Amino acid sequence: MAAILIFTLLIGITVWISFRQYGRIIQNIKLGQDVPIEGDQFQRLQNMAFVAFGQKKMFKNWIPAILHLFIYLAFLLTQIELLEILADGFSGNHRLFAPVLGSFYTFIISFIEILSLLAFGATVIFLLRRNVLKVARFQKPEMKGWPTRDANLILFGEILLIIGIFSMNGADTLLQNINPDHYPPTGSLAVSSWLGPWMFASLDAHTLVFLERFGWWLHLTVVLGFIMYLPFSKHLHVFFAFPNTYFSKLSPRGKMENMPAIMNEVKSMMGLGESSADEVMVGDLPEFGANDITSLSWRNLLEAYSCTECGRCTSVCPANQTGKKLSPRKVIMAIRDRTEEVGEKIRSGNPEFVRSDARVVGVKPNRANFDDGRSLFDLISPEEIHACTTCNACVEACPVLINPLEPILKLRRYEILTLSAGPSDWLPLFNSLENAGSAWQLAADRDAWTKEMNG
Repeated sequence: MAAILIFTLLIGITVWISFRQYGRIIQNIKLGQDVPIEGDQFQRLQNMAFVAFGQKKMFKNWIPAILHLFIYLAFLLTQIELLEILADGFSGNHRLFAPVLGSFYTFIISFIEILSLLAFGATVIFLLRRNVLKVARFQKPEMKGWPTRDANLILFGEILLIIGIFSMNGADTLLQNINPDHYPPTGSLAVSSWLGPWMFASLDAHTLVFLERFGWWLHLTVVLGFIMYLPFSKHLHVFFAFPNTYFSKLSPRGKMENMPAIMNEVKSMMGLGESSADEVMVGDLPEFGANDITSLSWRNLLEAYSCTECGRCTSVCPANQTGKKLSPRKVIMAIRDRTEEVGEKIRSGNPEFVRSDARVVGVKPNRANFDDGRSLFDLISPEEIHACTTCNACVEACPVLINPLEPILKLRRYEILTLSAGPSDWLPLFNSLENAGSAWQLAADRDAWTKEMNG
């Protein structure tokens, strides 16, 4: 009875903490601007099935893709064993599914054990790649400190999970012969049937019971800890990759979003619209682009929380490869960090974070009135966004369909159109486009050559 109470208490604490933390993240994502979700729903479901669930884009690099697949499949199928642990924990029984499923139970648990063994090998290799071989994309400046510790913590947690599985199953294999009434037969499991006798054959029954319970509780606590830890980790992509791939843009990668205010003005200047430029620009001038997370879309913020920090985007970025400061991964990480910061300040209710012209007694900060004197430009420098060549290499490389180019372009638009800033060597281009309709400052009209032909 005491074990059931402890088990129920652990589950309750996990559900309560997780509900709060995942709810906090959803609130943060809603701080972004609303955008319509357009396009074929079937195509979105295909993206989710093939890219998020099927890991399709991972296989552009075969070796890490196969190793990741071992861990991914082990993670998915281990949830079957977790269901049995939950059923046993609430009911006070032991291996509730074994007598019901019979030989199919043996097959399922054996398959999980084989995948767990492969996942153990993959986890060790990933630890070596990060900490001994020091793969270049994991050594970039944005990966120093917490991002590296976070990745290692999850890998060590995976090892603990596998230790729990084999400790539980290995000891249980021997206990089935000692106390068959309490330990129902599982059949000959693929790994534990030989690993258990090899490791634990010399131990007495009390020690075997301890090892079996140790493995059971270790497996449970690691899984529950993982669930509560995910909101603070880049491994949140385990869950968020699915909605992110579903809501990702279906338009061609090179297509840029129009800015209606500018598009309407240009149309009116060219006689293509019904309203004049004066009518378009009545009142305060609009802000173009984005300077903070509240002027990005909620989809941009979802992408930030879905980032795996794998660095594939940065490793193919031509600007980064030539030594420039731009790292698409760092841009996405900065958006996530800033979203966390803004979300916490809004939830604090401190009127200090209300925009000065909106401060009245009792008003609390919200998305519309928030201002803490900071912006994304405090985390992402102009030098970084200027270095982008808009080649879409980062977009193509991302295994979960994140588009780092979109927020970079929005930041550029804000800097150039709202702040009237930008690199000095870009100004002649802008002036030429505005005055002559050409990228080059030509003395003659662009269509002069056609007049010569017609003449």
